[in-house]
Amino acid sequence: MYIIVDQRELVTTGYKSSFDREGVSAIGFDPDNFGSWISDAAEVDLTAVEAILLGECTDREIYPRLVKSRCRAPIIAMNDTHSLEQTLGLFAAGVDDVVRKPVHVKEIMARVGAFNRRAQTAEPVEVRSTEDIRVFFDGRDPEIRGEVMELPRRERRILEHLVKNRGKRVQRDQLFSAIYGVFNENVDECVVESHISKLRKKLRAQLGYDPIDSKRFLGYMFA
Repeated sequence: MYIIVDQRELVTTGYKSSFDREGVSAIGFDPDNFGSWISDAAEVDLTAVEAILLGECTDREIYPRLVKSRCRAPIIAMNDTHSLEQTLGLFAAGVDDVVRKPVHVKEIMARVGAFNRRAQTAEPVEVRSTEDIRVFFDGRDPEIRGEVMELPRRERRILEHLVKNRGKRVQRDQLFSAIYGVFNENVDECVVESHISKLRKKLRAQLGYDPIDSKRFLGYMFA
């Protein structure tokens, strides 16, 4: 889930729509509501956040420290104009990247993917789960033994989230928040189980085994 913070509703709704078209969950906040949310959000909601896009805000240099006190997601500042002084100030405040609008959401996703790869010290180029599977985080479908396996967006996003947390148990509500967003009340959480069932069936067909371990009440794990 991507979070867009900007005092202009036109910006937050515009970027949310762009992410929606890519099959990626996103939500927009005005700065005041975001400050309240990030301070009080449940841990399960925070783990679903992939990146925070920080747009036009009053005193926006205060937000990076607030975010990093509760969340490990990268912070990307979006500037309307080029200003070296402003860019340096944002980096000093703790943002992870600075871009100038307009910027396509695919570029944002690629930048977040690059940030995550740098954070994965064991596998710096892309996340290679096994010798059989390669998973990317920039919108590309995974590769199975060197061949691209086309997946529906929801299934690809679930696979990415499980691989990103490989070796750890991920519960259904965590997957739901990551794929559909934390404020989506129009979709039942049970839909996640249907997506995972279809994904596992496809992986078994391609690999001859199921790389996703499931335990009741404990959740799913990419082994």
